[in-house]
Amino acid sequence: MTPATPPNPAPPIRLRYHVELNYVVNSPTCDFIFNVQAARTPAQRIVWERIDFGQRAQATPWIDPATQTRWMRVRATEGPLRVHCETVLDLVQHHAQPSSLPEVPISALPPEVLPYLYPSRYCESDRLHRFAFAQFGGLWQGYNRVRAIRDWVQQHVEFTSNSSQGTTSACDTLLTKQGVCRDFAHLMIALCRAVNIPARFATGFDFGADPALGPPDFHAYVEAYVGHRWFMFDPSATAIPQGFVRLATGRDAADAAFASIFGSVHWDPPVIGIEAIPGEDGVLRAPMHIEDALSTDAGPGSTA
Repeated sequence: MTPATPPNPAPPIRLRYHVELNYVVNSPTCDFIFNVQAARTPAQRIVWERIDFGQRAQATPWIDPATQTRWMRVRATEGPLRVHCETVLDLVQHHAQPSSLPEVPISALPPEVLPYLYPSRYCESDRLHRFAFAQFGGLWQGYNRVRAIRDWVQQHVEFTSNSSQGTTSACDTLLTKQGVCRDFAHLMIALCRAVNIPARFATGFDFGADPALGPPDFHAYVEAYVGHRWFMFDPSATAIPQGFVRLATGRDAADAAFASIFGSVHWDPPVIGIEAIPGEDGVLRAPMHIEDALSTDAGPGSTA
């Protein structure tokens, strides 16, 4: 049975963010694929946005119809390229009691969810099947089992900056027991899939992260499909899920990079800012840690 949407949903949380990416193209032309615009869904409403480039560049946008991920393909010429995106949006999150969310039998999963049961490049769930069932196979099959997997990853992996590479996989992280947010996410996803829970990789921003970890940055987290919705989990425990802006979702990090570069370039670290601002009614609602299960998808029947 599909859980009903509460008749009086929580008021929207309004956030404003900006992203600035700076490159120097070292060849006559270079191609980029950017993902810095918030996904446009019924539960994530764009109030205002602007994206521009510091040089004349050919930009072609497109949207993934399944996830609403918004991509921008750019061809730039030799010299500096500055990408600036600024957005104001309202998060209209779905709240649910964790104990009310059972796992969905495979026979009842929507077809578009099925790919998130399978192993992928960075989430080798087939290699972790026996381990995952030994750790989590006896738990109640619902949201709380996913939360137990999240807690296990938090407790057994240490957040260590610059401790992994672009090729680091879930199995690597399980062995080294250290990593950054994307490594925590890959390991949690692999363990969920190993016990037949659909899970996907999501990218956003680290709203609420401890300044000791560095300036605001892109952030990787997990969405698991239980109770006929995608619910958010932060296995690295470095940010506040109620403040997550979804940029992209995919099988793993290979599907959700904020920038893919095809050519010779020099780049600087991204400059990111994100803050809560007053909503349409003038009330400031700051994201906070809460015990409710949170989802920003459009609900049963939606592909996003």
